Amino acid sequence: MRVEGVGMNGQDYWLPQPDLDGIDVGTVLQALADPVRLQIVRALDAAGESTCTALDVPVKASTVSHHMRSLRESGVVSTRLVGNARPSRLRRDDLERRFPGLLASILSATPPSRDGGDSPAGGPDPKPAL
Repeated sequence: MRVEGVGMNGQDYWLPQPDLDGIDVGTVLQALADPVRLQIVRALDAAGESTCTALDVPVKASTVSHHMRSLRESGVVSTRLVGNARPSRLRRDDLERRFPGLLASILSATPPSRDGGDSPAGGPDPKPAL
């Protein structure tokens, strides 16, 4: 677990997060399997850094805080303390070193359509020709 410095001299205090070698691909994928957490990761990718209250996600800030903790504990984000705020950012460089291409692939994947269907126009899947 890595905890970075805090100081009276204006240095940032970072909340505990796993060391690079302690990040497990299964734990990362499990964290990103939740649709709200994936939406948070996409929002952080666009914003660079954000607090729970500033993210545009369809859940309450307390729920976002819970998801941020899961993302931090899995090694996906890092969070620092700035007064009462807790801005978080993706651990893009760390994840790229540990699992090359993983985060980029997840972020570039097309989100599922809103109709929930896998086939064009949301209709039934075509039957294979016999």
